[in-house]
Amino acid sequence: MSGEHIAFTIKGALTGAQRALPLALSVFAYGSVFGVLARQTGMSAVEAISMSGFVNAGSAQLVVLDLWNFPLPAFTIILTTLIINLRHLLMGAALQPWFSQLSTPRKYLSAFFIGDENWALSMREFQQGQRDAAFLLGSGLMLFIAWLASTATGYAMGAGVSDPARWGLDFAFLAVFLALIAGMWRGKSDMLPWAVAAGVAILASHWLPGKWYIVLGGLAGSAAGAMRHAD
Repeated sequence: MSGEHIAFTIKGALTGAQRALPLALSVFAYGSVFGVLARQTGMSAVEAISMSGFVNAGSAQLVVLDLWNFPLPAFTIILTTLIINLRHLLMGAALQPWFSQLSTPRKYLSAFFIGDENWALSMREFQQGQRDAAFLLGSGLMLFIAWLASTATGYAMGAGVSDPARWGLDFAFLAVFLALIAGMWRGKSDMLPWAVAAGVAILASHWLPGKWYIVLGGLAGSAAGAMRHAD
């Protein structure tokens, strides 16, 4: 991998944006849920849209809404967000073979737009021979735009939507991840690490507080996959 040339072009970014368009529709659906719930929690429109712009992490933002009480428990919010997003360490490590050749500004710019959806999409593209690292940035920008727009839309809808689940919007978050998992499935050889990750996550969610099950499940699955390839 280290001997291969990794490009970073506008064409690669545009390809990423195009491939991410179907995902952007799902992101728009559950981003609207966040906007609705943010309004019901008492956030202003500026606060809700700013959170989506600067945090840019759907799962963390939805969890933080449960903590949005005055006075704000700032330390708890920061710690919770950090724990939920620790999985980005694993995601970044997985991208290292393709991003090691990039300049520092390109690495950090791309890293800001890493999300679960475009990371999974990019990993699949890279594993299939794609060698333009701007694919991640382009796909991330497409989802970022959808996230901001849906937050604003959901906030505007919030006055008239009292229960997002009634409209099925709450299922969009789960549906997009099911689609991504199906796309990354490579056969029975994936069964062991996936089973280990699921088992550890279930146990951790039962025995540990907070969102540690996300990180521990990811670490356990990654370790199982690494040991499988080492054999």
